[in-house]
Amino acid sequence: MAYRDFSLAQVIKSFDLKEGFANLFPAVKALSLSAWLKTTLDISLKLAFSSSSEKARSEFIISPILLELSQKNPDRLAVFSGERLDVDESKGLKGECDFLLAKGPLSLSLQQPFIAVIEAKRNDIREGLGQCVAQMLGMSEFNQREGFEGLHYLYGCVTTGEDWQFLRLEPATLSLTLDSQRYYLSNLDQILGIFQTIIDEAF
Repeated sequence: MAYRDFSLAQVIKSFDLKEGFANLFPAVKALSLSAWLKTTLDISLKLAFSSSSEKARSEFIISPILLELSQKNPDRLAVFSGERLDVDESKGLKGECDFLLAKGPLSLSLQQPFIAVIEAKRNDIREGLGQCVAQMLGMSEFNQREGFEGLHYLYGCVTTGEDWQFLRLEPATLSLTLDSQRYYLSNLDQILGIFQTIIDEAF
């Protein structure tokens, strides 16, 4: 078993998580898009929506947004794509991650990941939730094993490129909170603001 094999119900049962819903970002401050991101998305959205593949959404929508965040947070945020996070094979906490956001600056080795971003499978947010939670648990075990401290919460996000669903894990209590709000690409400044809020919290 690997991260991608977990359903939400399976991961909650396997790790005895306490599940709840809340508006995680009730007063988020929108973050303006740079001219670079606006221009890039004007081009890339046409390419992404003309294809049905998850890879196209990842390359043409998600990647530019995460690169924008890394540019707004120089030396604080490192973005890893396709990184393996093999921490405990017996628990199924292994496999490749779509994107991991970690404390920067960018280095050859993963340092204290605190956000997992998952491409929704078959354009269905719910199908990606189990994988996302499993990767959040993987991040928690990785950070504990490597001696990285100071993060009260870890976060996850499942996205189709158009729809964005955020989650929060409190490792100390095994409490999982799904955001009761869902965000959309048409309000990308809000989505960027949420990511920035999480990054600021980590520091």
